[in-house]
Amino acid sequence: REIIRNSPRLPFFAGNMEHHGQEGHDVFKDSVLRYAGYANEFGEAFRPLVHPRVVVASYAVAGAYVLADTADKVNLALNNKRIPQQARNHHALEKGLDTLIWQGLASVIIPGATINRIVWASGKLPLPPKAKSVVPTAVGLASIPLIIYPIDLLVHHALDRTSRPVLRSMTRAKFPTDPAYTKSNE
Repeated sequence: REIIRNSPRLPFFAGNMEHHGQEGHDVFKDSVLRYAGYANEFGEAFRPLVHPRVVVASYAVAGAYVLADTADKVNLALNNKRIPQQARNHHALEKGLDTLIWQGLASVIIPGATINRIVWASGKLPLPPKAKSVVPTAVGLASIPLIIYPIDLLVHHALDRTSRPVLRSMTRAKFPTDPAYTKSNE
C-alpha cells in the first residue's frame, strides 16, 4: 500500500503521509513550521556546546508544536461538516489522540533519543580536544535530515498496527452505522 501521497514539499520531510494532511495544505506538516517539531533535535545536537537549559527549552518548543498541531486537528474535526454533529466529539477525540501520539513519538521522543545517542557516541571518538564538542554537534546536526523520514515511516507503521485501529474501533462502536466512519473517510 502506498504510504506517500505526494512528493515532499520540504527537504528531508515525508510530507503528506497517509492519515495526515489529506484535506489539503496543513500548516503544521507542509510548511516551515514543521521544523519547530524538530527543535529538540537541534537542542540535542548542540548539547555539548550549550547550557542544559537550552536543551530543555528546545524540548519546550517541540512540545508546544505537538500541542498546537493536536489542537488544530481537534478543531478541524469538531468543525468537519461531513461528520454528523453527534459524532464530532468522538471524531475529534480520535484525531486528537492520533496526532498527539504520532507527533509525540515522531517529532519529540524517538528523534530526540536518536540524536542524543548519536551525539554521545560521536563524543566517544578519539578526537583532538578542540574537536571534542564541535564534531559531535556537527555529526548530530548532519544526522537530523537522515533520521526524519525513516522515523516518520516507522511511527506510521507502528500506529497503523496499534493505536489507530483501537481509536477507530472505539469511534465505530459508538456510531456503528454512521457513514462518516466508512473507509472513504479515514
